[in-house]
Formats: sequence, structure tokens, C-alpha cells
Amino acid sequence: MEKWRSSQNLLKCCSGRLFHRRLDHKSEQAAPTSASRFIYRQGNSCKPSIKPPPRTLRTSCFQLGDYTRLFQSSATNIDGIHKFQTRSLNLDAMKIQRNPSFSTITLDDICFFKETLGEKSVIQDEDKLSSANLDWMRKYKGSSQLLLQPRNTEEVSQILKYCNSRRLAVVPQGGNTGLVGGSVPVFDEVIINLGSLNNTISFDEVSGILICEAGCILEKLDNFLANQGFMMPLDLGAKGSCQIGGNVSTNAGGIHFVRYGSLHGNILGLEVVIPNGTVLDMLGALRKDNTGYDLKHLFIGSEGSLGIVTKVAILTPPRLSSTNLAFLACTDYMSCQKLLQEAKRALGEVLSAFEFLDGHCMNMVLTHLDGARNPLPPSVSDFYVLIETTASNESYNKEKLEAFLMHSMESGIISDGVIAQDMSQASSFWHIREGVTEAVAKAGAVYKYDLSLPVEHLYNVVEEMRQRLGPTAKVLGYGHLGDGNLHMNISTPKYDDTVLAQIEPFVYEWTSKHRGSISAEHGLGLMKANKIHYSKSHESVQLMASIKKLLDPNGIMNPYKVLPHSLLSQG
Repeated sequence: MEKWRSSQNLLKCCSGRLFHRRLDHKSEQAAPTSASRFIYRQGNSCKPSIKPPPRTLRTSCFQLGDYTRLFQSSATNIDGIHKFQTRSLNLDAMKIQRNPSFSTITLDDICFFKETLGEKSVIQDEDKLSSANLDWMRKYKGSSQLLLQPRNTEEVSQILKYCNSRRLAVVPQGGNTGLVGGSVPVFDEVIINLGSLNNTISFDEVSGILICEAGCILEKLDNFLANQGFMMPLDLGAKGSCQIGGNVSTNAGGIHFVRYGSLHGNILGLEVVIPNGTVLDMLGALRKDNTGYDLKHLFIGSEGSLGIVTKVAILTPPRLSSTNLAFLACTDYMSCQKLLQEAKRALGEVLSAFEFLDGHCMNMVLTHLDGARNPLPPSVSDFYVLIETTASNESYNKEKLEAFLMHSMESGIISDGVIAQDMSQASSFWHIREGVTEAVAKAGAVYKYDLSLPVEHLYNVVEEMRQRLGPTAKVLGYGHLGDGNLHMNISTPKYDDTVLAQIEPFVYEWTSKHRGSISAEHGLGLMKANKIHYSKSHESVQLMASIKKLLDPNGIMNPYKVLPHSLLSQG
């Protein structure tokens, strides 16, 4: 019987205790502790195999219990980004003109909002507005002079009804953690921040259905559910700041998409306020309801362009007690594909995350990210994969992963690997994967692309981009390989229009040619509104524009975003 054997006793890991993600990871990110080595043996003998010398897998404890990653949420890094380069949005280059049909704020408008919301909920302070006018990457900057903080659905309704009658353009804003300029004003739109709608309304322990307001922070919802034995089906790097309403409005993805799917599949109901102030109560919590059009799907992923989500009913899965995390090295991208194929077959129902990053990402992280250590020293491999498995039975979960890794090592799919022996080590693994964004930003200028592609073609665009740009740029590839989502980052010493011209529209044309999506999980926002045709047919875009004009005839909802500006211009 083939077995893994350890030269040390397995360490016991904590279980049954919830470890919350911390924003300050520096004190926690020590180098991973040493782990015992496992060698593949047959029976009790150590006789050589006809295969090449056996590979080793550094490991120790397979059972991690219930952990969360310790890292610095990118959404909280704004104040700490002192040396990050920024690229201001050039509206003239994008040919965006302020819609002349929109009104401007008057003293009468301010008086109305103060009477409706109270003075404390009407923000005109320049410092607070400065933050709300700017996205966290400091790429998109608006000039709004008014931020409103409604406390309930009725106040949202009154705001939209009034703004619609006055033709005051608005931009809904949650945690403002987006990457495509979807949550900040383009010009002087009124900012409607949903952060005060942060109540948990109900939770059904039998069905796992959670009903909450749109301003609830994702991490706080997950912590609440942990006490009930459940979890959010969504896990994002910005979970400490992003709000569930914004997650729904952008159809956010994240690392557990491969296990739990998209928000389209997990959202059971919504309450939405449309531009004329009408409240659409679609907050049903039924798993099955085939009565007519399922209108909630219009608003999931619409980025606030059709209405404002105020309440959410979401199906949450049980929080399983056994979690394992492996950090593995592969020699080429073909091995990463093969590993994914085998993982889906062998790990099946326990597979909860399958992430990858290339060696360029690892070098960037080791150079620029505080506390980062290579779990597989001494040299950097060409590719790395993180595999997370979760199950309710520790022995079952452990045996499944052991067998899979043993087979993968013997067949040469992986060249090296380590399994986290405790929560600190697991955190350090995730710190590498989720720290790529921060590391690249510290390195200089960065051009970011969020693409969905067939897995077999996914890394080809990275290699072609490297050939196209040559030594002038570093092209990095990483992302959610389990669901075909590539994050391609291009790092240069400074922003250069010549470099951008080599990247765009090539990257969009390449993606379209391979029938991919130019936005896998971050939406279109302002950045890609005029590029939607690379992923959607002319007829589909026209139908979207018709829906927009039906629900928002005055075009006040998050203007200049999602759809081509030419289709939505108002006379």
C-alpha cells in the first residue's frame, strides 16, 4: 500500500475557533515555520523506482481548522500609498462630455436633502468629498460637491425620486473598492453612499438564507454567519471594506467561485429602488419561483446603472470544519492545466479554491511586499498553484488531498509543494497570492486587465504580451484558474501612452478572438464602457441600452458607465 510517511509527528492544529482576517499583517507574517518532509515509499522498503528520483513534498499538518487570511485589504491602503504612481483619467481622450441635460446642485436642492435626511447625512465637507470622489487606485477622480448617506430604503426612494425630477445625476457608492471607475463620479454627480444601510434583517438556520441591507460589509456578514455555522459564498481580497450591495451590483467573483459559483446563482431576492423612486420588492427567499421574468437578474451586475440595491436575500453554505491549503510548484502552464483537470476529478466535492500565479508574480511579491517569504525556496519556479479543500470530515478531507498530491507528485505534474501546518502558515500562503496587487502597485506604474478565457488559452495572452512589449515592461499573470479568470498586470517604471497603445486595443481584440470576456469579475464601469462590443454582440448591446432607457429614461443612474456613451447620450 502506497503511503506518505513523516519523520515527525503531525502537529495538532486549532479547531472550532474563528480567526478573523486582520488588516495589519506585518507583525503576523513571519516566515513559514519549518515543516516535516514526506517521501514516497512502497511498502516498508526504500528501493529506487524506475522513474526519476522521487520528488519531495514538504508538509506537516493537513487539518487547519477554521482560518481566515491575515493580509492588508487593498481597499484600506489608500492612506498608505505614498509612492504609488497614479494615472489620471483623461476625459478628453475618452471623448466624454458632461451630459448637458443634467442639472447642477442648487441651494434649494441642499435644503431639500437636509430636510429629508437630516443635516448629518448631507455631506459637503471637502475632505470627505475628496475621498469619495477618488477610487482606491487613484486613477478615476470626479468633482462631486455632495454626498448623501440615506439610512433606509424610504430615504433612498425619496432621494432618487427628487433627483429624477430635477435631472440630477447620481452615482451609488458602497465600499469604493472597484477597479474600473464604476463607483466614483465622472463629473459632478451626487454620491449616494449606502454604508448606513448596514443591518442584518434575518437569518434562517435551516435553509441558510440571510437577508440583510446593502451597506453590510462582506467580512462582517461572514463573521456573523460563522457564529451560526455558515459562511458567505463570496470571498474577496477587499472583504474588510466592500459592501454586499456593491458586490451584487458588480456580480463580484472571488476565490471560492469554483466551489459556490456566481452571485447570480446565490442571490435569491433583492429590494431595489429604481430611478423614479419606485421600490421593487423582489426580496423573496424561495429557492424555486417560476412566476414570470426573474427581474432580480437585471440588477445583479448592472453596476448601479438601473437602480440601487437596498436589501439582499442570499443563500449561504454551511461552514465546514476541515480546511486544507497546499502551495505547489509547476514547471510550466501545461502542468497547471493538467493539475486543475486532475483536481476536479480527484478532489471533486472538497475542492474550494484553485488559484495560480507565475514566477514573475512571485518575484514581484518577494521584492515589494512586506513579510512575504517563498514557501518553496531556494529558487523561484515558473508557476505556482494554491489548492484549498474543505469538508465536514477531517479524515476524509485529509485522505483525499494526500492521495491527490501523491499521484500528482509521482506523475510529475507538480515539482514541489508544501501544505500549511497551521493558520499562520496558511495566512502566509494567501498573503503571496492576494498581495500581488499591492506589490505591483509599489513597483511603479501598472496596467491591469481582468479577463475570462478558456483555460487552455488563458496564459497565451500573457506570453504574447511579453513578446509584444519586450524588455520595456514586466507582464504578470495570476488569478482564479479554477474558473478561467486571468488577472494580467503590466508593470512599467512610469505611465507611458506609447506602452498603452501597444497594449490596447490588442488585449481586447485577442480576448474577443478567443471568445473570452474583457471583464471577468470587476465590471465595465467607466474604463470599459465603450469596449463592451468586444464581448457582446451589437444586438445584445442595443437591447441593454433599451432596458436602460426604459428604467432610467433621464439617464441619471451612474451615467457614462457600463454601456457605450454614444448610445445613452441625452438631448
